Amino acid sequence: QVQLVESGGGLVQPGGSLRLSCAASGTIFSIDVVRWYRQAPGKKREFVAAISNGGSPGYADSIKGRFTISRDNAKNTVWLQMNSLKPDDTAVYYCHAILKQHNNRPFTSYWGQGTQVTVSS
Repeated sequence: QVQLVESGGGLVQPGGSLRLSCAASGTIFSIDVVRWYRQAPGKKREFVAAISNGGSPGYADSIKGRFTISRDNAKNTVWLQMNSLKPDDTAVYYCHAILKQHNNRPFTSYWGQGTQVTVSS
């Protein structure tokens, strides 16, 4: 089985920073694209950032210039560095990965359990 575990969330003041981690464990052959999403209370889940297997990033306009996504394929880990945080960034942040458990198996979608980020003074 595969697990995605997010960590690094917490309470931070406006203007502060947090670094979220998404670690994949289990039987993994390769991980393709990994995305971060977030969901605020009463709102739909929204895309935040993505990174390809080769390290090419993509960002939502709302966080561009403030968040940076990165990955270490050897560690099966993706990070989301969040700077200049605003109260509107408050949400549960979810990691989503497309990966193969074996070379002869298709790519499958996995979600983490989420980590809470609260930006408040």
